Amino acid sequence: MHSSLTFLTLALCLFAWANGSNHHVRTTGNTVRFNLTLTWEEWAPAGIPRKMILGNGQLPSPLLELRQGDDVEFLVINNLPTNTSVHFHGIEQHGTPWSDGTPGFSQEPIAPGDHFLYKWRATQYGSYFYHAHNRGQIDDGLYGAIYIHPDESVEKPFGLITNKSSERQAMRAAEEKTQPIMISDWRQLTSEEIWQAEEKSGLDAYCVNAILINGKGSISCPGQEKVNQLASAEQRQILGNLSLTDIGCTSPLVVAMQGTFRHNYSAVPPSMFSGCVPGNGGTARVLVDPSHRYVSYDLISAAGVSMTTFSIDEHQMYVYAIDGRYIHPTLVDAITIANGNRYSVLVRLDKPAGDYTIRVANAGVNQVLYTAGVLSYNTLEKTQQHASVASINIHGAVVSSNYTLLDETKIIPFPVEVPSQEVAQTHILRISHYDASYTWTLGNTTLPLVLEEVSPLLFYPSTAKPDLTLKTLNGTWIDLIFDIHGQIQPPHPIHKHANKFYVIGQGTGAWNYSSVAEAMQHIPESFNLEAPQIRDTYITPPSATEDTWLAIRHHVVNPGAWLLHCHIQVHLSGGMAIGILDGVDEWPEIPEEYSIQV
Repeated sequence: MHSSLTFLTLALCLFAWANGSNHHVRTTGNTVRFNLTLTWEEWAPAGIPRKMILGNGQLPSPLLELRQGDDVEFLVINNLPTNTSVHFHGIEQHGTPWSDGTPGFSQEPIAPGDHFLYKWRATQYGSYFYHAHNRGQIDDGLYGAIYIHPDESVEKPFGLITNKSSERQAMRAAEEKTQPIMISDWRQLTSEEIWQAEEKSGLDAYCVNAILINGKGSISCPGQEKVNQLASAEQRQILGNLSLTDIGCTSPLVVAMQGTFRHNYSAVPPSMFSGCVPGNGGTARVLVDPSHRYVSYDLISAAGVSMTTFSIDEHQMYVYAIDGRYIHPTLVDAITIANGNRYSVLVRLDKPAGDYTIRVANAGVNQVLYTAGVLSYNTLEKTQQHASVASINIHGAVVSSNYTLLDETKIIPFPVEVPSQEVAQTHILRISHYDASYTWTLGNTTLPLVLEEVSPLLFYPSTAKPDLTLKTLNGTWIDLIFDIHGQIQPPHPIHKHANKFYVIGQGTGAWNYSSVAEAMQHIPESFNLEAPQIRDTYITPPSATEDTWLAIRHHVVNPGAWLLHCHIQVHLSGGMAIGILDGVDEWPEIPEEYSIQV
């Protein structure tokens, strides 16, 4: 057992959580109880069945809906044949580091047939999600949305859009009823099969077989010749004399993508880079009522590999929050969503009644891949029959200058917060391949996947290895510089567990400085300390022909053992992660119910 709950207590908990399989159960004490039973079942989200993880029998797992200030008791019952854990992405776990859901850091994995009760408080508002954090299991389907309604005291940014009270009221009503749209990707191979194939072949598994919208997608196989005609100019330049495969994947023979390491191409299983199999798992549909004037969606990327661009034909979107925090609303036609990010959007419902295509396209050079859903007006009016007009193409680029793709660099938080100028430590973390195409560094070395099975650092901080962890003091400010080396490096979505961070700078070229203060003397235009973004997941600048870098700053306010990592799952499995022991001088005392039984 991984807690001191007795069998009787578990039985009582299950009774209390009964009938709450798809919704939270609110009690008068503002404690929200939620149970998640995990099973390993045949499922066919893209029309091709394979074993997947279902949460309470569904994909995605159920929405956890809360109000700011609620206490959460989240019971995970593991009926999988393997270990598992659940992480609450973006939830700061202030004062509850044992509920972060990270094996090797905050807990031991939940064994088959066992259970674990996560307890935490919803201190922040906005869009978050929960997902597997054991090996590659997010790729097997363990993910579900979290939405935390803001407290009445939280100021909303809708007044920056309009001064009409009726419009602002409609926007608030839309936000109150916001719905998640979860974007994920899917492979015919399980996460363990992918990992074994990477180990045997030496190759980085950077392609998938389908993109899903709310757990639904399809696979079309037009043939390699037609697929190759769809290659973008950037892909053609990278490919040279090679071709895209029949699943739209950039050939694994491209040295710029896989490096000059040793590879065993005979160990590559079908569907990993090629071998298209058609399938249809249905189309995601979202219904809207135009009488409400606006609808709100929380766009959540639970994708393992794919960085996607999202649009709704003929409908612009006001992006009003990112990573669970308000921003100055920005009107766009399309949004590129990195793995782990959440964008909350308002859509004005002012078009003729009908169906409008929701488009989600892979935005990277790794693959040409696309899926579609439908936004449908729920009205008695006669619906339009013509095809809706697209604002993005199959590569996720806007089709003309009449359309706008969200510019991440121009986002302004609401309200603005300014980080301290007093920095106690600066850590320069190198991102590059380690000793193979599929293994990576974040710092001076790589974090082996096997460390998920060791005694968690929260309970045994003295066992932390200096080359795999950073240590900080409580109350201090820390700068982390991500120094990206190597050609054709994709944007790496860097996620820090626990509190959010400030995005203070980024640029191209080598990082040759000892601190941000020194760098600002030479390249001040590369930094923003006046209105930096406040995020929990942010991408490093992609590198094509030269190195790039990203600088973030965080305040140590929540002592515990936390993980910092790339949210591309094969990169995390391949070691692009490092531990942060925040606040070692004020280490938390573990409650008896979470003590590890030796």
